[in-house]
Amino acid sequence: MIAKRYFFYTVFLTCFATVLTGQVYDNPAVGLKSVQTMEVLKVEASPDRTVLYLSVENRIKGGTFCADRNIYVICPDGTKLKLQKAMGIPQCPDTYRFRKEGEILEFSLVFPALAPGIHWIDVIEECSDNCFSVYGILLNNELSRKIDAAVAYVNRGQTDSAIGAYTKLISEAGSDEAGIAGSLYSDLISLLYGKGYTASAADYYRRLAASELPRKELYIGNLNFRGIKY
Repeated sequence: MIAKRYFFYTVFLTCFATVLTGQVYDNPAVGLKSVQTMEVLKVEASPDRTVLYLSVENRIKGGTFCADRNIYVICPDGTKLKLQKAMGIPQCPDTYRFRKEGEILEFSLVFPALAPGIHWIDVIEECSDNCFSVYGILLNNELSRKIDAAVAYVNRGQTDSAIGAYTKLISEAGSDEAGIAGSLYSDLISLLYGKGYTASAADYYRRLAASELPRKELYIGNLNFRGIKY
């Protein structure tokens, strides 16, 4: 009975700790980034705050970076949560000066707690110059891993398998996944276009254009910039 009590006590502590600390999303899938070398490493959503862990890689000589005070998490209903604290990065006008090209700066941003039931967020820096934004940060570990698997097909040159994976992801996506769905459409359209499946690419392009998905105009604009337009 001692071992059994220990087992249930361990499970209880684990569950209790989860309630206290909230949910952790490691390497969440994201929809679209204004700074291509920026990565979302982790999101911690606890009952009292939301912490985004990010990194940015310097690609230019003498590069600098800072975090404006006006950075917001935007929730699916449009609610804006203002930055409370930045850690590991100066707040503008102070700047971090990279020592070399290829250097990676990791930092974190602290916001108020998210309301229950939020499955994706945007983070937007509102400033006058070189502002960053990340759209469609997915708060669903299982779906993020499925998207990673689809991307892995692309990276291995298995285009038809990637097309199948993205097609399935889009068919299964519901309202909870709306923040990332525009990215799924965009990636699938790009794959179909690159493979020469123009009729299918046009079909999904028109579906995206006719949808009410968040930020669809950004995804369509990105496709158009790359010469994909129907």
